[in-house]
Amino acid sequence: MAFLVKSKRIIQRVNILVCSIGMYLLIPMMIITTTDVMARAFLARPITSSIELSEYMLAVLILLGLGYTEQVKGNVKVGFVLEKFSPRFQAVTDIVTILLSLFIIFILVWQGWLLAIKETTVSFMLRIPQTPFRLLVSIGGFLLGLELIIDLINACNKLKRS
Repeated sequence: MAFLVKSKRIIQRVNILVCSIGMYLLIPMMIITTTDVMARAFLARPITSSIELSEYMLAVLILLGLGYTEQVKGNVKVGFVLEKFSPRFQAVTDIVTILLSLFIIFILVWQGWLLAIKETTVSFMLRIPQTPFRLLVSIGGFLLGLELIIDLINACNKLKRS
């Protein structure tokens, strides 16, 4: 049991760290976008490749935040129906939902990895290789899967208690 608690703590710290890395890209993305809009409006000269840079930064921000979003339960969950049922039924539904989610995430990580290692293209304007961004799909999915495993263990414990 101590191993599970320690593993959970490590996974959650890694997700916070990885999400923080993604969050630090939000400020440059906002600056680039604002500057591009102002340059386009006042000087009629947009910043070259600002859209391309924003797309990449947004991809990093979203994919690195998946695990943390699950950790803080920031995802959409419809609970007003389940609240009417017993805690045991709620735990079973959570387990089924988490197992289905893990299945989908497993496919996402697996196929994301296969596509990333075969990727040879670069971006149109800046010639940025696409491989690291494709790898982020697998990394973000893997971290989300670890958080889902933590949730699965918690749901199984909840089922035992009820």
